[in-house]
Amino acid sequence: MTPSPEVAPGPSAPVPGAPADAPPRLRRDATTFAFYAWFVMWGWVLYSFNPSVPLLAADLGVSNALAGLHGTAMAVGSVLAAFAAPWGIARLGRREALLTAAGLVVVGMLGLLLGPSLAVTLPGMVVLALGGNVALSAAQAGLTIHHGRAASAAVTEANGLGSGVGLVGPLAVGACVAIGWGWRPAVAVAIVLAVAAALLNRRRPVGGAMTPAHDAPALVAEPEGVETSTVEALALHPRSARTLHGPSRAFLVAVVAGVAIEMSTTFWSTELVREQTGAGAGIAAATTAGLLVGMTAIRFVVGPLSLKLSPVRLLAASFLVAIVGWAVLWTATTPGVAIAGLVVAGLGYGVQYPLACSLLLATAPGATDAAQARITMGAGVAVGVAPFVLGWLADQLGIHGAFVIVPVLAVLGVAAAVTGGVLASRRR
Repeated sequence: MTPSPEVAPGPSAPVPGAPADAPPRLRRDATTFAFYAWFVMWGWVLYSFNPSVPLLAADLGVSNALAGLHGTAMAVGSVLAAFAAPWGIARLGRREALLTAAGLVVVGMLGLLLGPSLAVTLPGMVVLALGGNVALSAAQAGLTIHHGRAASAAVTEANGLGSGVGLVGPLAVGACVAIGWGWRPAVAVAIVLAVAAALLNRRRPVGGAMTPAHDAPALVAEPEGVETSTVEALALHPRSARTLHGPSRAFLVAVVAGVAIEMSTTFWSTELVREQTGAGAGIAAATTAGLLVGMTAIRFVVGPLSLKLSPVRLLAASFLVAIVGWAVLWTATTPGVAIAGLVVAGLGYGVQYPLACSLLLATAPGATDAAQARITMGAGVAVGVAPFVLGWLADQLGIHGAFVIVPVLAVLGVAAAVTGGVLASRRR
Protein backbone atom coordinates (compact mmCIF):
# COMPACT_ATOMS: atom_id res chain seq x y z
CA MET A 1 0.00 0.00 0.00
CA THR A 2 1.43 3.34 -1.04
CA PRO A 3 1.02 5.95 1.68
CA SER A 4 -0.87 9.01 0.62
CA PRO A 5 1.28 12.14 0.37
CA GLU A 6 0.79 14.83 2.95
CA VAL A 7 0.61 18.14 1.15
CA ALA A 8 0.02 21.19 3.28
CA PRO A 9 -2.56 23.71 2.14
CA GLY A 10 -1.03 26.50 0.11
CA PRO A 11 -0.43 29.98 1.41
CA SER A 12 -3.82 31.06 0.12
CA ALA A 13 -5.71 28.54 2.24
CA PRO A 14 -8.62 30.33 3.88
CA VAL A 15 -8.62 31.67 7.40
CA PRO A 16 -12.26 32.16 8.42
CA GLY A 17 -13.12 35.76 9.08
CA ALA A 18 -9.70 37.05 8.07
CA PRO A 19 -9.34 39.51 5.18
CA ALA A 20 -7.37 38.29 2.20
CA ASP A 21 -4.79 40.32 0.30
CA ALA A 22 -6.96 40.06 -2.82
CA PRO A 23 -10.50 38.71 -2.97
CA PRO A 24 -10.56 35.22 -4.50
CA ARG A 25 -12.62 34.50 -7.59
CA LEU A 26 -14.90 31.57 -8.22
CA ARG A 27 -13.72 29.98 -11.46
CA ARG A 28 -16.15 27.34 -12.59
CA ASP A 29 -14.88 24.53 -14.78
CA ALA A 30 -15.96 21.04 -15.85
CA THR A 31 -15.05 19.57 -12.46
CA THR A 32 -17.10 22.24 -10.68
CA PHE A 33 -20.18 21.43 -12.74
CA ALA A 34 -19.63 17.70 -12.28
CA PHE A 35 -19.80 18.21 -8.50
CA TYR A 36 -22.77 20.60 -8.82
CA ALA A 37 -24.77 17.86 -10.57
CA TRP A 38 -25.11 15.88 -7.34
CA PHE A 39 -26.73 18.81 -5.55
CA VAL A 40 -29.27 19.15 -8.38
CA MET A 41 -30.06 15.44 -8.19
CA TRP A 42 -30.54 15.43 -4.41
CA GLY A 43 -32.57 18.65 -4.46
CA TRP A 44 -34.99 16.96 -6.82
CA VAL A 45 -35.23 13.90 -4.56
CA LEU A 46 -35.97 15.94 -1.46
CA TYR A 47 -38.50 18.37 -2.86
CA SER A 48 -40.35 16.03 -5.21
CA PHE A 49 -40.67 13.11 -2.79
CA ASN A 50 -41.58 15.01 0.39
CA PRO A 51 -44.90 16.34 -0.95
CA SER A 52 -45.58 12.87 -2.37
CA VAL A 53 -45.56 11.12 1.01
CA PRO A 54 -49.35 11.44 1.54
CA LEU A 55 -49.88 10.04 -1.97
CA LEU A 56 -47.57 7.12 -1.19
CA ALA A 57 -49.51 6.50 2.01
CA ALA A 58 -52.75 6.33 0.03
CA ASP A 59 -51.22 3.95 -2.53
CA LEU A 60 -49.92 1.58 0.15
CA GLY A 61 -53.01 1.89 2.33
CA VAL A 62 -51.08 3.01 5.40
CA SER A 63 -51.50 5.93 7.78
CA ASN A 64 -49.64 9.20 7.37
CA ALA A 65 -47.73 8.38 10.56
CA LEU A 66 -46.40 5.14 9.07
CA ALA A 67 -45.61 6.87 5.79
CA GLY A 68 -43.68 9.43 7.85
CA LEU A 69 -41.23 6.66 8.72
CA HIS A 70 -39.64 7.38 5.35
CA GLY A 71 -38.21 10.51 6.97
CA THR A 72 -36.70 8.34 9.70
CA ALA A 73 -35.33 5.99 7.04
CA MET A 74 -33.77 8.98 5.30
CA ALA A 75 -32.06 10.00 8.54
CA VAL A 76 -30.74 6.45 8.99
CA GLY A 77 -29.26 6.53 5.49
CA SER A 78 -27.65 9.89 6.23
CA VAL A 79 -25.96 8.59 9.37
CA LEU A 80 -24.73 5.49 7.53
CA ALA A 81 -23.30 7.77 4.84
CA ALA A 82 -21.19 9.53 7.47
CA PHE A 83 -19.25 6.29 7.87
CA ALA A 84 -19.47 5.07 4.29
CA ALA A 85 -18.32 8.24 2.50
CA PRO A 86 -14.78 8.60 3.91
CA TRP A 87 -14.32 4.82 3.77
CA GLY A 88 -15.41 4.67 0.13
CA ILE A 89 -13.34 7.68 -0.93
CA ALA A 90 -10.25 6.21 0.74
CA ARG A 91 -10.57 2.83 -0.97
CA LEU A 92 -12.17 3.69 -4.29
CA GLY A 93 -11.15 7.30 -4.86
CA ARG A 94 -13.58 10.20 -5.05
CA ARG A 95 -14.74 9.58 -8.62
CA GLU A 96 -15.48 5.89 -8.15
CA ALA A 97 -17.18 6.59 -4.82
CA LEU A 98 -19.47 9.06 -6.60
CA LEU A 99 -20.28 6.54 -9.33
CA THR A 100 -21.06 3.90 -6.69
CA ALA A 101 -23.30 6.40 -4.91
CA ALA A 102 -25.22 6.97 -8.15
CA GLY A 103 -25.86 3.23 -8.36
CA LEU A 104 -27.20 3.22 -4.80
CA VAL A 105 -29.50 6.13 -5.62
CA VAL A 106 -30.94 4.28 -8.62
CA VAL A 107 -31.45 1.03 -6.69
CA GLY A 108 -32.98 2.81 -3.71
CA MET A 109 -35.28 4.91 -5.88
CA LEU A 110 -36.54 1.82 -7.73
CA GLY A 111 -37.36 0.21 -4.38
CA LEU A 112 -39.17 3.35 -3.28
CA LEU A 113 -41.16 3.69 -6.50
CA LEU A 114 -41.98 0.04 -7.17
CA GLY A 115 -42.22 -1.40 -3.66
CA PRO A 116 -45.66 -2.86 -2.88
CA SER A 117 -45.33 -2.33 0.88
CA LEU A 118 -43.37 -0.52 3.58
CA ALA A 119 -41.18 -3.62 3.84
CA VAL A 120 -39.70 -2.60 0.49
CA THR A 121 -40.10 1.18 0.37
CA LEU A 122 -38.47 1.87 3.75
CA PRO A 123 -35.25 -0.08 2.98
CA GLY A 124 -35.35 1.56 -0.45
CA MET A 125 -35.32 4.96 1.23
CA VAL A 126 -32.38 3.94 3.44
CA VAL A 127 -30.38 2.89 0.36
CA LEU A 128 -31.45 6.02 -1.54
CA ALA A 129 -30.42 8.29 1.35
CA LEU A 130 -27.15 6.42 1.79
CA GLY A 131 -26.23 6.91 -1.86
CA GLY A 132 -27.44 10.50 -2.00
CA ASN A 133 -25.56 11.57 1.09
CA VAL A 134 -22.36 9.79 0.06
CA ALA A 135 -22.60 11.71 -3.21
CA LEU A 136 -23.19 15.04 -1.45
CA SER A 137 -20.38 14.39 1.03
CA ALA A 138 -17.88 13.50 -1.68
CA ALA A 139 -18.97 16.40 -3.89
CA GLN A 140 -18.97 19.04 -1.15
CA ALA A 141 -15.51 18.06 0.06
CA GLY A 142 -14.38 17.92 -3.57
CA LEU A 143 -15.59 21.47 -4.18
CA THR A 144 -13.67 22.63 -1.10
CA ILE A 145 -10.46 21.03 -2.32
CA HIS A 146 -10.98 22.22 -5.87
CA HIS A 147 -11.72 25.87 -5.14
CA GLY A 148 -9.60 26.65 -2.08
CA ARG A 149 -10.29 30.18 -0.90
CA ALA A 150 -13.34 30.41 -3.17
CA ALA A 151 -14.90 27.28 -1.64
CA SER A 152 -17.56 29.20 0.30
CA ALA A 153 -18.93 30.61 -2.96
CA ALA A 154 -18.83 27.24 -4.72
CA VAL A 155 -20.53 25.33 -1.90
CA THR A 156 -23.18 28.02 -1.45
CA GLU A 157 -23.90 28.13 -5.18
CA ALA A 158 -24.14 24.33 -5.32
CA ASN A 159 -26.70 24.33 -2.52
CA GLY A 160 -28.54 27.15 -4.30
CA LEU A 161 -28.91 24.96 -7.37
CA GLY A 162 -30.28 22.19 -5.18
CA SER A 163 -32.93 24.35 -3.54
CA GLY A 164 -33.68 26.03 -6.88
CA VAL A 165 -34.53 22.67 -8.41
CA GLY A 166 -36.69 22.13 -5.35
CA LEU A 167 -39.03 24.83 -6.60
CA VAL A 168 -39.73 22.76 -9.72
CA GLY A 169 -40.10 19.35 -8.04
CA PRO A 170 -43.48 19.93 -6.34
CA LEU A 171 -44.85 21.51 -9.52
CA ALA A 172 -43.80 18.45 -11.51
CA VAL A 173 -45.51 16.17 -9.01
CA GLY A 174 -48.69 18.24 -9.19
CA ALA A 175 -48.65 18.24 -12.98
CA CYS A 176 -48.17 14.47 -13.20
CA VAL A 177 -50.97 13.85 -10.73
CA ALA A 178 -53.26 16.28 -12.58
CA ILE A 179 -52.88 14.45 -15.89
CA GLY A 180 -53.43 11.07 -14.29
CA TRP A 181 -49.88 9.73 -14.24
CA GLY A 182 -49.59 9.76 -10.47
CA TRP A 183 -46.64 11.03 -8.46
CA ARG A 184 -44.10 8.38 -9.43
CA PRO A 185 -43.02 9.67 -12.88
CA ALA A 186 -42.11 13.05 -11.41
CA VAL A 187 -40.05 11.56 -8.58
CA ALA A 188 -38.42 9.12 -11.01
CA VAL A 189 -36.73 12.06 -12.77
CA ALA A 190 -34.14 11.71 -9.99
CA ILE A 191 -32.93 8.50 -11.65
CA VAL A 192 -32.23 10.40 -14.86
CA LEU A 193 -30.42 13.12 -12.91
CA ALA A 194 -28.32 10.53 -11.04
CA VAL A 195 -27.28 8.86 -14.28
CA ALA A 196 -26.45 12.23 -15.85
CA ALA A 197 -24.35 13.20 -12.82
CA ALA A 198 -22.53 9.88 -12.99
CA LEU A 199 -21.72 10.41 -16.67
CA LEU A 200 -20.40 13.93 -16.01
CA ASN A 201 -18.16 12.67 -13.22
CA ARG A 202 -17.03 9.59 -15.16
CA ARG A 203 -15.46 11.92 -17.72
CA ARG A 204 -13.34 13.73 -15.13
CA PRO A 205 -9.77 12.38 -14.76
CA VAL A 206 -8.56 11.01 -11.45
CA GLY A 207 -6.41 13.55 -9.64
CA GLY A 208 -6.82 16.96 -8.12
CA ALA A 209 -10.18 17.19 -6.40
CA MET A 210 -11.05 13.78 -7.86
CA THR A 211 -8.97 12.27 -5.08
CA PRO A 212 -7.37 8.92 -6.01
CA ALA A 213 -7.75 5.84 -3.86
CA HIS A 214 -5.27 5.77 -1.01
CA ASP A 215 -3.98 2.33 -1.89
CA ALA A 216 -2.85 3.60 -5.29
CA PRO A 217 -0.18 6.14 -6.27
CA ALA A 218 -1.55 9.65 -6.05
CA LEU A 219 -2.31 11.21 -9.42
CA VAL A 220 -2.09 14.93 -8.87
CA ALA A 221 -3.54 17.15 -11.55
CA GLU A 222 -3.96 20.88 -11.32
CA PRO A 223 -7.66 21.81 -11.51
CA GLU A 224 -8.69 23.86 -14.48
CA GLY A 225 -8.56 27.57 -13.70
CA VAL A 226 -7.44 27.05 -10.09
CA GLU A 227 -3.97 27.94 -8.84
CA THR A 228 -1.99 25.01 -7.48
CA SER A 229 -1.44 26.94 -4.26
CA THR A 230 -5.14 26.78 -3.42
CA VAL A 231 -5.33 22.99 -3.68
CA GLU A 232 -5.29 21.14 -0.38
CA ALA A 233 -3.74 17.72 0.10
CA LEU A 234 -5.06 15.92 -2.95
CA ALA A 235 -4.97 12.47 -1.41
CA LEU A 236 -6.26 13.38 2.02
CA HIS A 237 -6.59 10.39 4.28
CA PRO A 238 -9.93 10.53 6.14
CA ARG A 239 -8.33 8.94 9.19
CA SER A 240 -5.67 11.62 9.46
CA ALA A 241 -7.80 13.54 11.97
CA ARG A 242 -10.48 11.61 13.80
CA THR A 243 -11.24 14.44 16.19
CA LEU A 244 -12.34 17.95 15.34
CA HIS A 245 -10.79 20.71 17.39
CA GLY A 246 -11.62 24.28 18.40
CA PRO A 247 -13.23 26.22 15.57
CA SER A 248 -14.23 23.08 13.67
CA ARG A 249 -16.33 21.89 16.60
CA ALA A 250 -17.99 25.29 16.88
CA PHE A 251 -18.87 25.35 13.19
CA LEU A 252 -20.23 21.80 13.46
CA VAL A 253 -22.65 23.09 16.11
CA ALA A 254 -23.66 25.81 13.64
CA VAL A 255 -24.28 23.15 10.96
CA VAL A 256 -26.49 21.11 13.28
CA ALA A 257 -28.40 24.20 14.46
CA GLY A 258 -29.02 25.32 10.88
CA VAL A 259 -30.25 21.92 9.69
CA ALA A 260 -32.45 21.51 12.77
CA ILE A 261 -34.07 24.91 12.17
CA GLU A 262 -34.68 24.21 8.49
CA MET A 263 -36.12 20.72 9.01
CA SER A 264 -38.35 21.78 11.91
CA THR A 265 -39.78 24.63 9.87
CA THR A 266 -40.23 22.51 6.74
CA PHE A 267 -42.11 19.82 8.65
CA TRP A 268 -44.33 21.98 10.84
CA SER A 269 -44.72 25.49 9.38
CA THR A 270 -47.85 24.49 7.47
CA GLU A 271 -49.56 23.42 10.70
CA LEU A 272 -48.53 26.68 12.36
CA VAL A 273 -49.92 28.74 9.46
CA ARG A 274 -53.20 26.82 9.51
CA GLU A 275 -53.65 27.23 13.24
CA GLN A 276 -52.68 30.91 13.42
CA THR A 277 -54.32 32.19 10.24
CA GLY A 278 -57.16 29.74 9.58
CA ALA A 279 -55.75 29.05 6.11
CA GLY A 280 -56.92 26.01 4.16
CA ALA A 281 -54.87 23.08 2.92
CA GLY A 282 -54.03 24.91 -0.29
CA ILE A 283 -51.72 27.24 1.64
CA ALA A 284 -49.32 24.34 2.29
CA ALA A 285 -47.68 24.54 -1.11
CA ALA A 286 -47.36 28.31 -0.86
CA THR A 287 -45.64 28.17 2.51
CA THR A 288 -43.06 25.67 1.28
CA ALA A 289 -42.50 27.69 -1.87
CA GLY A 290 -41.99 30.87 0.16
CA LEU A 291 -39.27 29.27 2.24
CA LEU A 292 -37.53 27.83 -0.85
CA VAL A 293 -37.71 31.14 -2.71
CA GLY A 294 -35.90 32.87 0.13
CA MET A 295 -33.32 30.10 0.50
CA THR A 296 -32.56 29.90 -3.21
CA ALA A 297 -32.34 33.65 -3.80
CA ILE A 298 -29.96 34.30 -0.91
CA ARG A 299 -27.60 31.49 -1.88
CA PHE A 300 -26.85 33.08 -5.23
CA VAL A 301 -26.25 36.44 -3.50
CA VAL A 302 -24.19 35.28 -0.54
CA GLY A 303 -21.98 32.95 -2.60
CA PRO A 304 -20.04 35.76 -4.30
CA LEU A 305 -20.48 38.04 -1.27
CA SER A 306 -18.61 35.55 0.92
CA LEU A 307 -15.50 36.17 -1.19
CA LYS A 308 -15.52 39.86 -0.18
CA LEU A 309 -16.95 39.86 3.34
CA SER A 310 -16.19 37.70 6.36
CA PRO A 311 -18.04 34.36 6.02
CA VAL A 312 -18.18 34.15 9.82
CA ARG A 313 -20.07 37.43 10.07
CA LEU A 314 -22.38 36.42 7.24
CA LEU A 315 -23.12 33.15 9.03
CA ALA A 316 -23.86 34.87 12.34
CA ALA A 317 -26.06 37.42 10.56
CA SER A 318 -28.00 34.64 8.83
CA PHE A 319 -29.16 33.25 12.17
CA LEU A 320 -30.31 36.74 13.19
CA VAL A 321 -32.26 37.09 9.93
CA ALA A 322 -33.83 33.69 10.67
CA ILE A 323 -35.06 35.04 14.01
CA VAL A 324 -36.66 38.03 12.25
CA GLY A 325 -38.41 35.71 9.80
CA TRP A 326 -39.57 33.48 12.65
CA ALA A 327 -40.98 36.51 14.51
CA VAL A 328 -43.02 37.55 11.46
CA LEU A 329 -44.28 34.00 10.95
CA TRP A 330 -45.00 33.39 14.65
CA THR A 331 -47.07 36.54 15.06
CA ALA A 332 -48.84 36.38 11.69
CA THR A 333 -52.63 36.28 11.62
CA THR A 334 -53.07 36.28 7.85
CA PRO A 335 -51.65 33.84 5.27
CA GLY A 336 -49.90 36.61 3.31
CA VAL A 337 -47.92 37.81 6.33
CA ALA A 338 -47.07 34.21 7.25
CA ILE A 339 -45.68 33.53 3.80
CA ALA A 340 -43.69 36.78 3.94
CA GLY A 341 -42.23 35.58 7.23
CA LEU A 342 -41.22 32.30 5.63
CA VAL A 343 -39.52 34.13 2.75
CA VAL A 344 -37.52 36.21 5.25
CA ALA A 345 -36.74 33.07 7.25
CA GLY A 346 -35.53 31.44 4.03
CA LEU A 347 -33.12 34.34 3.49
CA GLY A 348 -31.49 33.28 6.75
CA TYR A 349 -31.84 29.53 6.42
CA GLY A 350 -30.34 29.44 2.94
CA VAL A 351 -27.00 30.77 4.19
CA GLN A 352 -26.55 28.63 7.29
CA TYR A 353 -25.77 25.16 5.98
CA PRO A 354 -23.42 26.01 3.08
CA LEU A 355 -21.43 28.66 4.95
CA ALA A 356 -21.15 26.62 8.16
CA CYS A 357 -19.95 23.65 6.10
CA SER A 358 -17.42 25.75 4.21
CA LEU A 359 -16.04 27.20 7.44
CA LEU A 360 -15.82 23.80 9.10
CA LEU A 361 -14.00 22.29 6.13
CA ALA A 362 -11.65 25.28 5.95
CA THR A 363 -10.67 24.80 9.60
CA ALA A 364 -9.89 21.10 9.13
CA PRO A 365 -6.95 21.17 6.68
CA GLY A 366 -5.59 17.74 5.86
CA ALA A 367 -8.84 16.05 6.92
CA THR A 368 -11.46 17.34 4.51
CA ASP A 369 -13.33 14.07 4.09
CA ALA A 370 -13.19 13.27 7.82
CA ALA A 371 -14.66 16.70 8.57
CA GLN A 372 -17.32 16.22 5.89
CA ALA A 373 -18.24 12.90 7.52
CA ARG A 374 -18.93 14.76 10.78
CA ILE A 375 -21.12 17.21 8.85
CA THR A 376 -23.10 14.35 7.32
CA MET A 377 -23.48 12.69 10.72
CA GLY A 378 -24.58 15.90 12.43
CA ALA A 379 -27.02 16.78 9.67
CA GLY A 380 -28.49 13.27 9.67
CA VAL A 381 -29.08 13.37 13.42
CA ALA A 382 -30.67 16.82 13.12
CA VAL A 383 -33.00 15.60 10.36
CA GLY A 384 -34.08 12.64 12.45
CA VAL A 385 -34.40 14.36 15.82
CA ALA A 386 -35.40 18.02 15.37
CA PRO A 387 -38.83 17.56 13.70
CA PHE A 388 -39.68 14.85 16.23
CA VAL A 389 -38.76 17.09 19.17
CA LEU A 390 -40.81 19.98 17.80
CA GLY A 391 -43.74 17.62 17.23
CA TRP A 392 -43.46 16.34 20.80
CA LEU A 393 -43.38 19.90 22.10
CA ALA A 394 -46.44 20.68 19.99
CA ASP A 395 -48.31 17.86 21.77
CA GLN A 396 -47.36 19.40 25.11
CA LEU A 397 -47.56 23.13 24.39
CA GLY A 398 -49.42 23.48 21.11
CA ILE A 399 -47.73 24.22 17.78
CA HIS A 400 -47.45 27.94 18.51
CA GLY A 401 -45.60 27.39 21.78
CA ALA A 402 -43.45 24.62 20.30
CA PHE A 403 -42.13 26.92 17.57
CA VAL A 404 -40.17 28.89 20.19
CA ILE A 405 -37.51 26.20 19.70
CA VAL A 406 -36.59 27.88 16.40
CA PRO A 407 -35.18 31.15 17.84
CA VAL A 408 -33.52 29.17 20.65
CA LEU A 409 -31.63 27.13 18.04
CA ALA A 410 -30.86 30.30 16.10
CA VAL A 411 -29.27 31.92 19.16
CA LEU A 412 -27.19 28.77 19.56
CA GLY A 413 -26.15 29.13 15.92
CA VAL A 414 -25.06 32.75 16.42
CA ALA A 415 -22.99 31.77 19.45
CA ALA A 416 -21.39 28.88 17.55
CA ALA A 417 -20.51 31.07 14.55
CA VAL A 418 -18.95 33.80 16.68
CA THR A 419 -17.07 31.27 18.81
CA GLY A 420 -15.74 29.50 15.73
CA GLY A 421 -14.52 32.79 14.26
CA VAL A 422 -12.76 33.82 17.48
CA LEU A 423 -11.06 30.44 17.87
CA ALA A 424 -9.98 30.42 14.21
CA SER A 425 -8.44 33.90 14.60
CA ARG A 426 -6.44 32.75 17.64
CA ARG A 427 -4.93 29.93 15.60
CA ARG A 428 -3.57 32.27 12.93
